[in-house]
Amino acid sequence: MIIDDFYLKSQIRSVPDWPKPGVLFRDVTTIFENPKAWRGVMDSFIHRYMELDFSHIGAMDARGFLIGSNLSYVLNKPLVLFRKKGKLPAKTLSVEYDLEYGTASLEVHADSLHKGDRVLLVDDLIATGGTLLAAVQLIEKLGAKTIEAAAIMDLPDLGGSRRLQNAGVPTFSLCAFEGE
Repeated sequence: MIIDDFYLKSQIRSVPDWPKPGVLFRDVTTIFENPKAWRGVMDSFIHRYMELDFSHIGAMDARGFLIGSNLSYVLNKPLVLFRKKGKLPAKTLSVEYDLEYGTASLEVHADSLHKGDRVLLVDDLIATGGTLLAAVQLIEKLGAKTIEAAAIMDLPDLGGSRRLQNAGVPTFSLCAFEGE
């Protein structure tokens, strides 16, 4: 079942004033709790990517892991985890980046990608693009290429999709909350 924009948006909970006053938080945990919505999300991603030429799926900590692990299994692609600092046990590469509410560090295992690998990045949303752009930097440091950054939803007013596209990374989302 391919999910439509109207239904998907109706399944995302809006939480006003979280994590701080003035922010309208879009909560996708309601999708994970609804088997029909979750299947629709995954079927839509699977349909989009089943014929695309790429070698790895890069999943963003933490909700991106849910999407990435499902895609990895169904499409038979290796899964690369991009984690918050200090969560990976072996040798890592790290990059510092800006978030909507501060700064953070993202890491990946140093041996997870190689020259010529083509990576599809997945996460729950594209907001400012900071985390995804940090992953793109790590992918490039390992000699690989990002072919697209995909998410359940885009918040285009925060500029992340535009920043990714300006960096040469195509973006895709199943829905967008514009002007909200």
